[in-house]
Amino acid sequence: MKITLRQLVPFLVTFCLISLFSCEKSEIPEQESVTDYSKSEYWLSLPAACTKDVDIFYLYPASWHKKDSSEANFCAIDNPDMHQGSKKAFDVEATAFETVGNIFAPFYRQADAGYVLNLPEGQRWNVIDSIPAKDVTAAFDYYIKHYNNNKPFILVGHSEGANVLLLLLKNYMHDNPDIYSRMICAYVIGYPITAEFINANPHLKFAEGADDTGVIISYNTQSPSVVAGANLVMGNQIGLVINPINWKKDETLATVSESLGSYMPIDSLGNFGKVLGFADAIINLNKGVLECSSVNDSAMFKISGALGLGVYHSFDISFYYYNLRENAEMRINNFLGN
Repeated sequence: MKITLRQLVPFLVTFCLISLFSCEKSEIPEQESVTDYSKSEYWLSLPAACTKDVDIFYLYPASWHKKDSSEANFCAIDNPDMHQGSKKAFDVEATAFETVGNIFAPFYRQADAGYVLNLPEGQRWNVIDSIPAKDVTAAFDYYIKHYNNNKPFILVGHSEGANVLLLLLKNYMHDNPDIYSRMICAYVIGYPITAEFINANPHLKFAEGADDTGVIISYNTQSPSVVAGANLVMGNQIGLVINPINWKKDETLATVSESLGSYMPIDSLGNFGKVLGFADAIINLNKGVLECSSVNDSAMFKISGALGLGVYHSFDISFYYYNLRENAEMRINNFLGN
């Protein structure tokens, strides 16, 4: 399988917020009005017809970054680079769930990763909780009131999308338990969910197996060669992890033969397709990460080296694409059956 840098450009821009719990203040811009989600142009995906019994609410990863220091630290809702990048991310991430639900995905204003990463760790929470989270909360609330029609739903977010999703789970779901009761599960991928976060938010619970509902599913993928603290996504946090192949929480290896397939580039034109026998998975409980040892570190580094050798953050969903699809269907069937 030949993979070039050009094929996965949308994955190279990642958003790595390290701390969610500090109460320090940060200097964020004066609050603007939230985006008006009654306008269809502010939706990346807005189904014309909802043919399935379940909805998917998807938040894309960081798809924009400043090209020079004179630009604002937050992009506009109609930024063309963000639109282009988010559509590429949608094609290789959200489509994992297209067979099981109607996919709703808002555009939302993003913060520049370089700006955020240069802030003290304690201030980053305030940045993500400003414009990005307020847009997403407004979008989700509009979706619930105008599009959902009381259907059960699944939340999916990766990287920055996962960061924002945590705030939605923490705040909106706490304040709206009737809506939360319709949540089948939340795939919060590419950001560590710590035991401290779950303990601080007792209305939330982490997944225990393959088919429990109302739960959070999370993992962060890297090579076994990455030492603790070297993954910028993780920082020094130890995440709760569930294996996306065997759906266990212990250190049982899930081999490539157990995988249902990855969704990766399959030709020189950048077309994606199903690749079998590619990514294995094992949890490292000491590091709080998911480790994949079956792929070539150097080959992956050539197309996703922004976070360092062996950090597979860009492929969190792609590596386990078809297992995530099957799992969503399993949790949906269990939820509807109950």
